[in-house]
Order: sequence, then C-alpha cells, then structure tokens
Amino acid sequence: MQEHVQLSQTKINEDLLAGVLGMPKWWLGAVAFLLLVIATGIGAYGYEVNKGIGVTGVNRPVMWGFYITNFVFWIGISHAGIMISAILRLTQAEWRRPVTRVAEVMTVFALMAALSNIVFHVGRPWRLFWVYPYDFSRGLFMNIRSPFVWDPSAVNTYLIASTLFVYVALIPDIAVIRDRATGKYAPTIYGALCLGWRGTPRQWKLQGIAGILLSALVLPVFVSVHSIVSWDFAIAIGVEGWHSTIFAPYFIIGAIHSGVSAVAMIMALAMWLWKLDNYLRPDHFDAIGRLLIVVAVTWFFFFFVEWIFALYTLESPELALRELQVFQWPYAWLFIVFLLTAFFIPVPMWMFKRVRRSPMLMFFSTILVNIGMWLERFLIIVPGLARRQPFEFDWGTYHPSIIEILIVAETFAFVALGMLLFSKFFPLLPIFDMKEGQQLRQEIQIGRRTVPASIRETP
Repeated sequence: MQEHVQLSQTKINEDLLAGVLGMPKWWLGAVAFLLLVIATGIGAYGYEVNKGIGVTGVNRPVMWGFYITNFVFWIGISHAGIMISAILRLTQAEWRRPVTRVAEVMTVFALMAALSNIVFHVGRPWRLFWVYPYDFSRGLFMNIRSPFVWDPSAVNTYLIASTLFVYVALIPDIAVIRDRATGKYAPTIYGALCLGWRGTPRQWKLQGIAGILLSALVLPVFVSVHSIVSWDFAIAIGVEGWHSTIFAPYFIIGAIHSGVSAVAMIMALAMWLWKLDNYLRPDHFDAIGRLLIVVAVTWFFFFFVEWIFALYTLESPELALRELQVFQWPYAWLFIVFLLTAFFIPVPMWMFKRVRRSPMLMFFSTILVNIGMWLERFLIIVPGLARRQPFEFDWGTYHPSIIEILIVAETFAFVALGMLLFSKFFPLLPIFDMKEGQQLRQEIQIGRRTVPASIRETP
C-alpha cells in the first residue's frame, strides 16, 4: 500500500467516533425508511401465517422459491467476514485494517437474515423442529443423516463464532467509547461491555492471540457451512442439475464472490456517508478489486466445469434442464442477465486500475455482481424443480407473489438497519487497528533509505 494519510491518535478518535458520539443528519431518515420496509414485510408474513403458505408462489412441483433462493444468497454474503477478516488477518495483509469490522458485522446480520428465510418458508413456524434433531410435536427423531439437520448446527456455530469474532475485536474500541461517552447510563453500559479493559500489555497480548485463534478455528466452519447448503440440493432425489459432485467448492467460491463484492459496496457507502476518505483510500479499493478478479475468475472456472460435467454425460433429462435454463422463457433472459452482471461486465471493468481505484465504479460493479449471484441461486433452484419429473402427478412453474417479494425486501432492509444501528453504538472501522497501522506506516530517514519506524517481528 503506497498511499496513506498520517493522522494523530486524537484525530482518529474524533473521526471514527463521530457517528457514535453524534448523529449524521441522514441517519434518522434512513432508519425510518428501513423500519417502514421491515414493518411491511412483517405484515406480509403475518398475512402468510394467517392464510397459509398458499399465498406464496410455491406449489407443486416447485416447492422452493424466493425464500430458499434468498437463504442461499445471504449465507453466501456471510462468507465475506471470514474471507476478509480471518484469512487476511492470518496472512497479515495490511490493507485489511479498515475493512475487517464492516465484513465481520455484515456476516452476523446476513446470517440472521438467512435463518429468517427458513422461518418464512416453513408453513407452520411454531413447529420449527428443523432446529432440533427431535420433533417434539410427534415424538419422532429426525433423520440425522440429512443435511437439513446439519444445516442448523453449522449455521448456528458459524453465527456464534462470528459474533465472538466481532466482540473480541470490539473490546478495545468499547473502552475508548467508555472514556468519552456522556449520559446517565452510557459509561456504565460501555464499561460493562469492555470487560474492564485498561490497555495493559497482557490484555493486548491476550486480545491479539484471541483474534488469531478465532480466525484459525472458524475457517473449518467457513468451509462446512456452504458445503452443507450445497448438499441440501445434491442429495435431493430426482432433480437433474443438482447432483454434481463439484457443488460444494462451487458454492463456496460463489459465496466468496458475492460476499467480497458486498464488502466493497459497503466500503464505498461508508466512505460517502460517514466521510471516511482519510481511512478508505483508493488503494484499498484497488486491493479488493484485484482480489475480486482472482475470486471471479475462479468462480467462473467452477461454473464452466459444472456445465461441462452436466453436458458430458449426454443424458437426455440433464440436457433438457440445461435447455430450459438457457433457451426457454422466462429463464433464458435471466440466464443472460446473470452471466453479464456476475462476470462479463464487472471483471473486464476491474482489469483497469482507474476503475479499481474509483469508489463509484467499484460500487456500481459490485452491485451488479450481487444481482447476478442472486439470479444464479434462483436459476439453480427453480428450473430444476419446474421441469417435470417421472412419477409426478402435477406439473407447473413458479410465479412469485407480492407476499414473497415484500418479505425478501424485508431481509435486505433488516441487514441495512442492523448495520446502521451498529454504527450508532460502535465504530464501523476498528480504532485500535487503524492506530496500529499508522504506527507501522511511520517512516524515518536512515542514510539514503526511508524505512518504517516500527519493524514487525516475524518468527
């Protein structure tokens, strides 16, 4: 990273705590709008509970629609926290510093949004035995060999680990807020949350070790979560296009593609809304753009191989499904939009340094990626179910209802509201990490050489 602005510790505190100790003018309006969208979605869900699952577009044979598409999408978005925070923390990538907190927090709220889609999809939510391997209503044990039982275990473990990840990194910053917060209860609350942090060398050592250990321990969960989600499809009986052995790595790299794109999008929004130009520099967008090129090309390779696996067998049911996806209405134009937005428009854009260093162009291109990746999940789920299978007594397609659309919009509003509320109580950028980066960037002149004033010891 060649470009930075040297700032004092006082200036860093003022800038990064401005949204916590104050309130941007736009904040209340944005929160009110998001609450309205969420209230509309909750009202639609209440109507669904009252009238039954029939008010949605799901029906025989398409039993999965927008809800499961949205579930897989948000699970994919949640992988950004581990990709950006854990892996880049372990590799000591310097450009990760202003990005980690946003990615970690987005992971937590995206997982919550993903789990809520399962509740929406269940016709009788008061019988959520999906969470437990035992159906208390009927006194039956579930099939523990099914990925539908593995799913809650993996997702809940991932949610707990991600929450701990956020909290451990927040402790030094909460102590800074404790010392500056005003009001009757704020110092007491922040004082309890920071667990008696005083910034002693032993506390800093333990905090650093905890971050590294959590980064390493959560990586297996990162791999397992989306692998299990892919197995939800791969073990289904009689649905062509879902039995590919490449589904697990294909889903994981697709999750990283959409998740890292979402992080870049939120980076641009944070820079504009909270005036963080001194911390989110063009170099940071350039670095995440180069990472996205590698991730996108890898994802497209897996996508290409998945299609090769499907076509190589020359099985007529598989060929019929691919023909439905590519050539028949309405999936044909969705397939074209998916390819253009997920790969063929953004990746050529990222090849240019001027684009990668532009927050506005990165924001536009990463929005396209997430539109394309949402459509990819839709095209995996719905056409496979819509094609008539042997021994089926009903045949139909899928048309989403306004109820589903409102509830899907509610999940996006929920994640956005969660990020806004978090930004009001905690800094979006890690204060201690930014200060450490400033110290490591300070340079001194020794003879003809300019070297960092702080040298990090390596084993």
